[in-house]
Amino acid sequence: MAERARYEELVRQFSAFGAVKREMNRIMPADCHSGSAAVLTLLGRHGDMRMSRLAELLSVDISVTSRHVAYLAERGWIERFPDPADKRSRILHLTPAGRTQLDELFRRTTQLLAERLDDWTDDEVGRLTQLMTRLRDSFGDCRAGPRPASPASPALEQTTRTPAST
Repeated sequence: MAERARYEELVRQFSAFGAVKREMNRIMPADCHSGSAAVLTLLGRHGDMRMSRLAELLSVDISVTSRHVAYLAERGWIERFPDPADKRSRILHLTPAGRTQLDELFRRTTQLLAERLDDWTDDEVGRLTQLMTRLRDSFGDCRAGPRPASPASPALEQTTRTPAST
C-alpha cells in the first residue's frame, strides 16, 4: 500500500505542474502560442523534415500539424519546399527569422527558470534535469500506444489516472 501512496502523490504533483506550464506559456510572445513553439523547437532540434514526421513527433493529427505549419509560414518562421524524393510531400525548414524566434523562446524560458529556481543549487537543478529525462525515457515513444501491463499495474490502475487539470 505504501507504493500506491507514493504514486498517488506523484499524480497530484503532475496535476499541479499545470501551473508551471501555464506560467511558461504566459511569458511567450503573443503571436507564438505553445503549438507554434513546439514546432519551432522540433525543427530547431531535428532539422528539416516532412510534415508527416513533424506530426509524429508532435503526436497530433496531420490536420493539426498543417494548421501549425501554415501559421508559422505566414509569419516567415518556416518555409515549405518540395521533397526531392516525393514531389507530393513538403520539407519544412526553419528560416533565419524562425531561428531568431526560437532563440527568443529559449531566452524567455531560461530566464523564467533562472528566476524561479534561483534558490536551488546547481546540483538540485542537475538532479531535476536528470530525473525528468529519466521519466521521459520511461515513457518511451508515447505514439506507440500503451506498454503491456506489468503484474503490479492492475493494482495501480485507478490511482495513476491523471485527474483533470486544475
